[in-house]
Amino acid sequence: MKPRIHINRGRVIDPANQVDRQTPVYIADGRVVALDRAPDGFTPDQTIDATGCWVIPGLVDLRAALREPGAEHKATIASELAAAAAGGITSLCSTPDTQPVADSEAVIELIHHRAGAVGGTRVYPLGAATLGLAGAQLAEMATLAASGCAGFCDSVGPVTNNLIRWRMMQYAASHDLLLYLRPWDSTLAAAGCMHDGTVCARLGLPGIPVEAEIIGLQRDIALARRSGARVHFCGISSAQGAAILAHELPRNKRLSADVSAHQLYLTDDDCGSFNSLYRVDPPLRSNDDRTALRQALAAGTLSAVCSDHQPHEADAKLQPFSEAEPGISALETLLPLVLQLIGGELTASTAIAAITSGPARILGIDAGHLGLQAVADVCVVDPERTWQPATDGWLSSGRNTPFMETPLRGRATWTIAGGEIIARLDRDE
Repeated sequence: MKPRIHINRGRVIDPANQVDRQTPVYIADGRVVALDRAPDGFTPDQTIDATGCWVIPGLVDLRAALREPGAEHKATIASELAAAAAGGITSLCSTPDTQPVADSEAVIELIHHRAGAVGGTRVYPLGAATLGLAGAQLAEMATLAASGCAGFCDSVGPVTNNLIRWRMMQYAASHDLLLYLRPWDSTLAAAGCMHDGTVCARLGLPGIPVEAEIIGLQRDIALARRSGARVHFCGISSAQGAAILAHELPRNKRLSADVSAHQLYLTDDDCGSFNSLYRVDPPLRSNDDRTALRQALAAGTLSAVCSDHQPHEADAKLQPFSEAEPGISALETLLPLVLQLIGGELTASTAIAAITSGPARILGIDAGHLGLQAVADVCVVDPERTWQPATDGWLSSGRNTPFMETPLRGRATWTIAGGEIIARLDRDE
């Protein structure tokens, strides 16, 4: 029997239902059963005092590498779901770059089984769009969708054969499947490791020009328009990319796009000390790009912010910048990074929508809102709580974050998934 929970004295912000007011929330049988007034006969098993806090839907993360199966030296499903819960995330999509690749029913079932055994944050596996993520032969996407895949991805090594890419979109369109595409031209990116700009030239490192994203985006938009495929563009990193999407999205409602949280804060200037913690794909770009991405998020061109969580073992980053593995461990910093945009480019409602109802709408899942009888995925947030990520208390197996020891504001204090408390933060933490 799931507990009956009364969340009291908090400011409820539910962008999907246009709610922003101080009001109690009542949870029973794993569902939100009322706001404002308790249902007849409601007696709570637990009351949460949310004074000074915001009560928001549980976060929905569109893209996170869990590493298991096959790369447990980097992370496990158990460790990363614990980190997700601590960060207020109640639903996440796992990327297919496992070992073996998530291109078969057996691997999808294994991920579901291991995530179910851990409990807490729900995992929506993304399947590989091509066998082995090799870009040569289409995976059986319809079969994988029936096994529970939320979408299909080419993100590890974007498909370079445009005929395969076209067939992939036709297949997806014929079954109304969601494609996650990374807009990327591999020939332009070549062996580059950072943004092709003045910092890159000063460091003498091989660069990745913005045009790698622009050409990839223009190609995929043209193919998506012709095929009718439902396409989500992952990790937009440039002002030009955002401008292209601002022009196209009103004309094609089957397209959407996200931005990784770190792209809203960091720039290529941060790479100036050769610190491999700042090595990411797509690379950190210029100050102007960062400003444009924030503006695109505020305007709704980018409808979601994701963690783009990629945990690594220490040795993966103890390499020269150009040889280090790209990626940031980011589940535990997604929420505070987004909250810190409030009052600048974003309103509270816009910021919260980008990590709740926005990504849920892209996936087509019933999550990211606190409507009557909604699944009780809830995050209680102290928006003024200041803290610094530290190795003590960091739950992800990947410690590869440039935000370690960086003062942040805003933290999840309670996380509820399906009406069960899956994480809580003591007052003195």
